[in-house]
Amino acid sequence: MSESFTTRFAPSPTGRLHLGHAYSALMAFDAAQAASGAFLLRFEDIDTGRVRAEYYDAIEADLGWLGIAWDEAPMRQSDRFEVYRDALDELRSRDLVYPCFCTRKEIAVEIAASASAPHGPDGPLYPGTCRRLDEAARERRLADEPHAWRIDMTRAAALAGPLSWTDAEAGEVEAQPGIHGDVVLARKDVPTSYHLAVTVDDAAQGITDIVRGSDLFPATHIHRLLQHLLDLPVPRYRHHGLIADESGKRLAKRDDARSLAALREAGVTAEEICAALRADPPDIARLEPAG
Repeated sequence: MSESFTTRFAPSPTGRLHLGHAYSALMAFDAAQAASGAFLLRFEDIDTGRVRAEYYDAIEADLGWLGIAWDEAPMRQSDRFEVYRDALDELRSRDLVYPCFCTRKEIAVEIAASASAPHGPDGPLYPGTCRRLDEAARERRLADEPHAWRIDMTRAAALAGPLSWTDAEAGEVEAQPGIHGDVVLARKDVPTSYHLAVTVDDAAQGITDIVRGSDLFPATHIHRLLQHLLDLPVPRYRHHGLIADESGKRLAKRDDARSLAALREAGVTAEEICAALRADPPDIARLEPAG
């Protein structure tokens, strides 16, 4: 097994896998096989309100049915909250994050009141309300108010300086984390967020190559910054295109008819699914059950 290539598939156990998941998993698995490298499975299960116990086994069963095997016991992010707290504490010790007490409604009201609220890839940016609190006010409110932790993006980006990453599709990419504003790194209900957890875990698992959908390309700007701030290695990336239905709409977990379980029950074989997804371009139209 090569030590120079390790990739992963990291689903959330909040629903059954669909063809889009299968495509991403196959791309990562095939890349690992071609490089004589390792393929790992990680459950991104910090969204405790939506996670369901039965989906862990269901995801493993779906991957196994497709012929996809992983090289280590799957990692669960829900087992690693202390690790994420340590990473957050490191950023706190350097004054790179601040507590945010705002509710979603309060943020929406402030954005609506702004004549020119800046926008990022995911919509209007957080207006920085709690960043402007003085230290005494923060300490007073920390004692008894629910709060998230946000990165002070201006400060962090200035400290990091110019950054970049290598993407198999886009080439050398200049990191521009500032387009996201002061993103949340730890939520009010759990001590982490997607951005912090995925960055820490990719380093912990020795991931050298990240294969994932192009919908996550914008997030890589944030991950590249966190890698620098936490002194973590920088993987190579490949952000692939997304699987869409006949109308061009991206598949989602609510598209149950395109779930692997539904296709299997309809008589579609794993070999047919793998062949359709490995076609160039992928051809999911051929997977419609007869009749």
